[in-house]
Amino acid sequence: MQKQEDFRSPRVVIIGAGMTGLLMFIKLREAGITDITLFEKKSRLGGTWRDNTYPGVACDVPAHMYTYSFEPNPEWRKRFADGSEIQNYFERVACKYGVIEHIQFNEAVTEAMYEAGHWRIGTSQGRTVQADFLVSATGILRVPKRPDIKGIDGFQGAMFHTAEWDHSVDLTGKRIGVIGTGSSATQVITTLGRQGHDLTVFQRTPQWILSYPNRDYSEQERERCRRNRLRPVITGKIQSFLIEQIGSKAVIGNPVQHAMVSMACKWNLRMNVKDANLRARLTPDYKVGCKRLILSDGYYDAIQRPNVRLITDGIQRITEQGVQTANGEQHALDVIVLASGFDPFAYFRPANIVGKQGVRIAEAWQDKVQAYRSLHLPDFPNFFLMLGPNSPIGNFSVIAISEVQTDYVLQLIRLWQRRRFDEVSAKREAMMSFNRHIKSGMGKTVWVSGCNSWYMDQYGDPAMWPYSWKQWVKEMATPDLNDFHLVSYPELQARPARPDPVRRLESA
Repeated sequence: MQKQEDFRSPRVVIIGAGMTGLLMFIKLREAGITDITLFEKKSRLGGTWRDNTYPGVACDVPAHMYTYSFEPNPEWRKRFADGSEIQNYFERVACKYGVIEHIQFNEAVTEAMYEAGHWRIGTSQGRTVQADFLVSATGILRVPKRPDIKGIDGFQGAMFHTAEWDHSVDLTGKRIGVIGTGSSATQVITTLGRQGHDLTVFQRTPQWILSYPNRDYSEQERERCRRNRLRPVITGKIQSFLIEQIGSKAVIGNPVQHAMVSMACKWNLRMNVKDANLRARLTPDYKVGCKRLILSDGYYDAIQRPNVRLITDGIQRITEQGVQTANGEQHALDVIVLASGFDPFAYFRPANIVGKQGVRIAEAWQDKVQAYRSLHLPDFPNFFLMLGPNSPIGNFSVIAISEVQTDYVLQLIRLWQRRRFDEVSAKREAMMSFNRHIKSGMGKTVWVSGCNSWYMDQYGDPAMWPYSWKQWVKEMATPDLNDFHLVSYPELQARPARPDPVRRLESA
């Protein structure tokens, strides 16, 4: 049996203090690893829920399943929690588990270079950190994407992306245009429409919408959850089971579940939009689930209000005064909201990550953004890309996904601690085999049935998981070391276990 004093204590750098970064920090500390540096480019933690503060922002995953498994929350006020409530939850967790005092705020990782057994990481503050492991926890939908529309920079009114909401702009009495009809747009339109604002919605593609009432949790229900901590856990498990058994199976090829969800969406549209012409304009020409399914119990009501106009003619250009559509009509506006989504393949970029033999991430991903098990990039040892391509995003809770991936990562770090290797990186053939595995299952999914969505890469391949959640968890249970290059360096193997400070920062 290996003696405890023979175990090495790694230095770990985490990029991003959002949901996954906090989780990784907590789990590393639970494993007895304390030499951790957590960089956050902004002045506050929270990631998605810090950045997105637009009217009506909420999670489209039920609240009781959108929590850490080790920290259930009896205080949720709604079935689908508001963004500010989720932000408060993450801040409470960070304080409770002692994370917040170890975050390097206002400091972005700008570059990282791998050098025989360790990473050398540079930051926006001009500092350098050495680490044995580098973890990217920057999230998926973090880089706002502006639409490619002629004249977009010439608009004289206020213009901002939903993820960069300008709260200094008073919307009272303003003519507001919303470009886009995805998840964020639906929440904005529903909220502003109900508030009576003058709203013009520019729709390129209609969305399938499933009505799922966002009911309030009463004080009595919350008190019962406070007294019995198992109640919110059980509620979350029930919600997860329903999403897995119905929602997930509907999109990965089960005809019965897909028929059920399709019928529910079509019935929702028919029952809530009586005008046949408007209903036709709101009816997608692709299968339910091809794009991310939108959950809303108020969008159809909002779009039919007298203060809201739906424009389905394509946008020709943005002028100084508003939007000109393809039919030549001018739509005068004071404010334009860009609900145009994100770049889902940006990940940690623009940080410049350089692996072995000087391989840059731009070169590694020149042809295609891909990874082994969503986490590992060949030629980038001891680097973990959390929530990478082909993680089972869909309508699952990304917290549950991150917890499975974190356990997987910790297993590899424990092997490093036992001196089984000094560097671990995926074999290229293993990555190619994994992606063939993904490709072989994708043909039966609804994602490839004929639509454009943010799931797709430039080759039309969805960066999703085409099998069941149960199968993914099983495949992620234990790393297959045959799929990795494991390298040991004699000088590192001989290095004694060192003291383990909480953080080790070096001047550049």
